[in-house]
Amino acid sequence: MAFTTKGMATRQRLLEGAAAYLRSTDPGAATLDDIRAATQTSKSQIFHYFPGGKEELFLEVARLEAARVIDDQQPHISELDSWAAWDRWRKAVLARYQAQGAHCPLASLMNQVGSVPGAAEVSTTLIGQWQDHLRRGIETMQANGSVSAEIDARRTSAAMIAGIQGGVSVLMVTGRTDHLEAILALLISHLRDSGRAAA
Repeated sequence: MAFTTKGMATRQRLLEGAAAYLRSTDPGAATLDDIRAATQTSKSQIFHYFPGGKEELFLEVARLEAARVIDDQQPHISELDSWAAWDRWRKAVLARYQAQGAHCPLASLMNQVGSVPGAAEVSTTLIGQWQDHLRRGIETMQANGSVSAEIDARRTSAAMIAGIQGGVSVLMVTGRTDHLEAILALLISHLRDSGRAAA
């Protein structure tokens, strides 16, 4: 559906307002009336911009939250060309999840819309983009001699994503980032040690 510039602005305001509301509560319990009240819009406006209703709106919010996962790591994740840069990225990841705490808005939203067409694509796209950034960072460090050429950049970046997600899962249960901190430190040390061994 095509919208005017004003319509796009209204849709974006509704989307951002819904995202802010859902970040502060359990989206499984949220209703369109909650969203309407939080965004000061009518139900007819919600259905005008999101004809699929709650599921479509929540899916769009999930896409927005997925993009924020990468945006919150910028510019560090795009500049992984030194150990200082990797440390800045690590701190940015930890800061994001420390601020988020045990409530993960993206995970909650995906539980809400998991069976909706397009839901799997949100997670798959996020993981692919995240892994590509890390893979390029490892390859950059290999090119400047800081990481061994023997390291498989694709597999190692996949392990990093798996490790981070594991740490976040533990965080959601315990409210603590210890496991996330440990896996990030371990994986980055693995990369650093490979460069020392190759020198």
